[in-house]
Amino acid sequence: MEGKQVPERDFVREKIKNKPLTHRQILKKTAVSALCGVTFALTMGLTMYVMIPGLRQQWEESMPGEDTQNPPSREPQKDSQMGADQQQEYSGQNSREPLSIEDYQRIQTELYAIGTRANRSIVTITSVVSDTDWFNNSYEREGQGSGTIIGNRDGKLFILTEKKVIKDASEIQVTFINDSVAPAQLMKYDGNTGLAVLTVDKDKLETSVLSAIEVMEIGSTPALHKGSMVIALGSPLGTNYSILTGNITATNNEISTQDKNYSVYTTDIVANKNGSGILISTEGKMVGVVMQDYNTASSSTLMAVDVTELEPVMELLYGNRDVPNLGIYSSTVTKGISDKYGLPQGVFIKEIAMDSPAMKAGLRSGDVIVKLAGRKVTNAEEFSSTLLELSVGQSYPVVIMREGTGGYKKMTFQVEAGVLK
Repeated sequence: MEGKQVPERDFVREKIKNKPLTHRQILKKTAVSALCGVTFALTMGLTMYVMIPGLRQQWEESMPGEDTQNPPSREPQKDSQMGADQQQEYSGQNSREPLSIEDYQRIQTELYAIGTRANRSIVTITSVVSDTDWFNNSYEREGQGSGTIIGNRDGKLFILTEKKVIKDASEIQVTFINDSVAPAQLMKYDGNTGLAVLTVDKDKLETSVLSAIEVMEIGSTPALHKGSMVIALGSPLGTNYSILTGNITATNNEISTQDKNYSVYTTDIVANKNGSGILISTEGKMVGVVMQDYNTASSSTLMAVDVTELEPVMELLYGNRDVPNLGIYSSTVTKGISDKYGLPQGVFIKEIAMDSPAMKAGLRSGDVIVKLAGRKVTNAEEFSSTLLELSVGQSYPVVIMREGTGGYKKMTFQVEAGVLK
């Protein structure tokens, strides 16, 4: 075979085949697989039988009071969170229907009934002013406003009004709710707030008048808030015995006057710039005094000063005493302001009125008052209340902190309490 070429075997492409299984071998493998499956199933069943009761008990202990047969819904259950009364109220709120026109009418009728009863304390004040014309001819003119009966003692009725109502009057007349007329006299007024107190002698009044009128009761104002219903009486629009209803729209406003900052209520009640009167609550008690002169808003809505803050001034006038005045516009230096701006704590003088007792004594804007008449004052309210206890015409020490080149220095001034006309 020499010289003949023998082809080489291609081992790369050669495929080796396994020997086929016999029927016996197939049956043997199938039996082994089935035995393993049965063994695994029995093992898992035994394990679950042993462990599940323990796991169930642990779950029940971790969920006390729950019904394991009926798991709780995700929705909160009102019965488990509310008492019977609360459930009834809750149900009533959800089922409450909107107010109808008849409901609103009943509310208005009740408010007007409250105002009508309170009008027994309202009077019409007529001031007669003597004047001369361009030709030097004398004549009389009348002005009108409202007043409120605030006292009945010593044979006199005491009526609160504003000084502007009786300005320059040579004669004052009061008309009561039953149209009876009687003369009145000015007793005292406060040039700062503009409040005035008139008196009427009861011996000049008929019995029918005394039975027709009532003394206005002063109410508690802390309960008032934005949205509270109120009633305006007097002549807020220029016509007396008006009854205007509305709501308080703001309680956080303030007016700054000499020696006192007053809280004011603004309302949605339309009023005249020259209007006068009072604000009463739904209990029929006075909660504010209408003082439109302090209203700087562009809208013609009614504004009233908190009566509880005016009450100390009213008591002085009612007692025929002058209201002490220093002529200081102030604000409180709180601890926060003191820490931030390096000011002493006390009463900061923002401004001093021209020719006032404070100016004459040498006090200046920027001074911080720390003592008045020997009493420590830490805020504007303490300063105002202390001032009202002073006697007009007497001098009192005022201790202030004044800023200088080396910082604040304590100084003492003698200030005579005066009266603002």
